[in-house]
Amino acid sequence: MSKKYLKKMAATLLVLGLAVTGCGNQAAAPSGSSSSQPEATGDAIKIGLPLPMTGSEATYGKDMENAIKMAVDEVNANGGVNGKKIATVTGDDACDPQQATAAANKLVSAGVVAIVGGYCSGAVVPTLTIYNEKNLPYVVEAANSSKIVAQNQGNTYLINGTAVHQTQKAVELFKKLGAKNVAIVEQGDAYSSDLAKQTESAWKEAGNTVISHDVTTKGEQDFSSLVTNLKSKNADLVFWTAYYADGALLIKQLRQGGYKGAIVVGDGSSDPKLVQMAGPAGEGTYVLSPPVAEFLPAAKQFADAYKAKFNQTPGAYAPLAYDGMKLMADALKRAGSTDGKAIIKALADTKDYAGLAGKVTFATDKTLKESNFIVLQIKGGKFVLQ
Repeated sequence: MSKKYLKKMAATLLVLGLAVTGCGNQAAAPSGSSSSQPEATGDAIKIGLPLPMTGSEATYGKDMENAIKMAVDEVNANGGVNGKKIATVTGDDACDPQQATAAANKLVSAGVVAIVGGYCSGAVVPTLTIYNEKNLPYVVEAANSSKIVAQNQGNTYLINGTAVHQTQKAVELFKKLGAKNVAIVEQGDAYSSDLAKQTESAWKEAGNTVISHDVTTKGEQDFSSLVTNLKSKNADLVFWTAYYADGALLIKQLRQGGYKGAIVVGDGSSDPKLVQMAGPAGEGTYVLSPPVAEFLPAAKQFADAYKAKFNQTPGAYAPLAYDGMKLMADALKRAGSTDGKAIIKALADTKDYAGLAGKVTFATDKTLKESNFIVLQIKGGKFVLQ
């Protein structure tokens, strides 16, 4: 074999090697992420969606993602934002602080210019610094712990009522139900602990009694000792501040154990699956809830379209998820660019933005100026507005 031939072969292999390497250098999508149409490449405005797509709260995550993508489709159908289409990149935070941090870093690496989502407060809190360092505006649609407010560095806006708002609604409801001896049960995470502590403080300040404040373990299956303890202390109301999966089990065991008092659950349990999982034992349970599409006149068209598209009723946070993306698109338009600081200022300037869940105006701490919580009750196997 001649040297001339060998040199020619080497040159050919080098060219082929460079071509293969060039393809391999293309940026990969974040692990556990998905993009809407158009793909999150080219001139599209990429927006990151940190949501629980796996784990015990995945139902909420998928519901919120569905609603967000419906909003994106509508914006894009109407010409997009400032001449560009919006594309989304979903990062699975699994409602876990460590996974949320990894998902946030991957969204940043994907080149998103804004963040919309956030269901579990415990997953939102550790990502605040990551997004703020990159000047990424963040509209938090569901998470509402006061820890988010306390650690907000200026780029994050909450469109769900906060724990302060929910506590006010809880105290109003407890009084209406004639409760005196209230038992509070939480799970120790940022959301449920914050709501539990604030409610306990507000209830005591109103001159009432919290007879017990228990912390259970996520995924716990046997609440028998807790039930026995609550009955022995004559609790006339039990307030569950965590999520629906474990909440439904606690409700069933409370009723099976002979507990006759009132049961109230926080907004983390405001999902129709609570009704299904609790079964007949859930009858009469009160639910503190964000504005649900079924009870919002402005959301009827949205609810019909959601059901037609996904063959299911929109969940508790679907209207807020839809509103959050529409609000971000509106802020992008008002900012006239994808510059983070300009979008953050546009969000701050928001006044009486008309969403499905009501008007949005932000207080100085970047939370809703007015509460949007409602009270539901399980009657006849469904949620009924109180």
